[in-house]
Amino acid sequence: MLPAFSLTAGTALEKGSVSAANVTRGGSETCFFTCSAAPGKSLSPFRLRWPGCSKCNLHKAYRSGAERVRNCAADSEDFDWTKDEHGSFYYGTFPAGFSWGAGGSAYQTEGAWDKDGKGLSIWDVFSHKKGKIQQNETGDSSCEGYYKVKDDVSLMKELMLNHYIFSISWPRIIPTGIKSDHINERGIQYYDQLINQLLENKITPIVTLYHWDLPQFLQEKYGGWQNISMVNHFNEFANLCFERFGNRVKHWITFSNPWSVAVEGYETGEHAPGLKLRGTGAYRAAHHIIKAHAKVWHTYDTQWRGKQRGLVGISLSGDWGEPVDISNQRDIEASERYVQFSLGWFATPIFHGDYPQVMKDFVGRKSAQQGLGTSRLPSFSPQEKSYIKGTCDFLGIGHFTTRYITHKNNPSGRSSSSFFTDRDVAELVDPRWPDPGSEWLYSVPWGFRRLLNFVKTQYGNPTIYVTENGVSEKMLCTELCDDWRIQYFKDYINEMLKAIKDGVNVKGYTAWSLLDKFEWDEGYSERFGLYYVDFRNKNKPRYPKASVQFYKQVISSNGFPNQREVENWRRKAVETCSSSNQLLAADPLTSHMEMVTEIVVPTVCTLSILLCAVFLMFLLRRRN
Repeated sequence: MLPAFSLTAGTALEKGSVSAANVTRGGSETCFFTCSAAPGKSLSPFRLRWPGCSKCNLHKAYRSGAERVRNCAADSEDFDWTKDEHGSFYYGTFPAGFSWGAGGSAYQTEGAWDKDGKGLSIWDVFSHKKGKIQQNETGDSSCEGYYKVKDDVSLMKELMLNHYIFSISWPRIIPTGIKSDHINERGIQYYDQLINQLLENKITPIVTLYHWDLPQFLQEKYGGWQNISMVNHFNEFANLCFERFGNRVKHWITFSNPWSVAVEGYETGEHAPGLKLRGTGAYRAAHHIIKAHAKVWHTYDTQWRGKQRGLVGISLSGDWGEPVDISNQRDIEASERYVQFSLGWFATPIFHGDYPQVMKDFVGRKSAQQGLGTSRLPSFSPQEKSYIKGTCDFLGIGHFTTRYITHKNNPSGRSSSSFFTDRDVAELVDPRWPDPGSEWLYSVPWGFRRLLNFVKTQYGNPTIYVTENGVSEKMLCTELCDDWRIQYFKDYINEMLKAIKDGVNVKGYTAWSLLDKFEWDEGYSERFGLYYVDFRNKNKPRYPKASVQFYKQVISSNGFPNQREVENWRRKAVETCSSSNQLLAADPLTSHMEMVTEIVVPTVCTLSILLCAVFLMFLLRRRN
């Protein structure tokens, strides 16, 4: 049994005994609690995610149905943080020139992991280690995008995309990661082809320089992002990309979701390179990533901007955190702390020159309590603060879901130090929130508008491109009629429209993702794509899901003109997916015929030749 625990909703609920159990995923532990409420309270269930807990059983917890949380943690003259508009839908259109797109990344889609001179990445090595990826799957072939450039660009054109986000594989163009060692011209040619195809079809390329696939050589020689030398090596790689592609690429993203690179790569070890440097690894990696981003921005600014007239930004991912109890100051502070330890960790240095004060306070205090002479969170010198501040021409925002947040006192002992315990928060989810796929991804559209308004308030209303937003499915059977994805896109895009109405400077939206693809430690068990990819078939054919037709109508109308039209889009989209289902249903037969053609027939022919040879030898011996 754990100590008695209570939640408050204006007045405190009665304390009740709490039983709990531990569910571990990577380095993050999750607990679910059962709490008793004050007599006569109306309760509705929710689940409590509690990092750092141990030795407990899966249970439900309860929360007052009247306790509809409202966040007043930040102020905005245009956005009323106390207003509950969770169920409303706004019909209207986006500003003229709004850019609609889809995205993907190199390791998740390209395949050809060891072809045409490409070097090893940390994900090539990590995914080949048994037990690291679900079903021991790899991205060796993934979508075979390396060989299907024209096919995939034709899908984008059919979808009427204005832009496409993709990443350049660092080891594909610099196999060791060190420019002076070798430049792989065949890798350069591949990205030339992709960029040219996009432009020929009037699709703007938005290029990410780093989407997690660090050259393995740099990991082995220097320790990857734990080492300050990465800053210069990354800058040389970026400079090569500006030199070779910058005459055609005008939108650059330095890093995609560096939070995952730092925390899941160097803290929990669930992502490549798989290091578990608890309490220090994530902070050190992030520190070097922020410096690398700033250096690349300055390189472009001084050497290329005048000639190429492009923009350099960064893509940061973050969930929204809503306080459990708006009357409880500790919950309000915990919810803002939750956002500052994710989005703010990177955005605040880039826009204001230093880490969020709350991160410095919490990590510094816990470090002191652990007997450390200095904070586990590194510090920037005055010169570095000045150098980093303002290095963002646009801010990419990746957003998928929301959590309710409450304060939790975590232990401060050295053995318990970790990024997660430093935050002193517990995460809650409402079981009524839809969750069709990834265990972490609940559909909570209203959190999106709140996050966008937070960015506007905190960082001076920067130019924003939504660089990732979408939902997965996790199904044993094939399902092209993805009605839940249509609902997700409809609701989240509408919350973005409301945010623009609030005055948030959003210039573009990117559906994540164009194709089903390799989903990191989840392998191919989760599907985010607008297009279904048949990974069983060596040709990796693509089939449109119903969401393709719906998203296409949103793009064509630049928003949601009226209720009747939008409902009609949805109905027609679901109807059209039946024909795609018929095509896909025939695919196993096609695959079977291919197997017969490619395996059975050659085998029979070989056996026939061998039998003929044996028979001839037998005849010759009889003659002799």
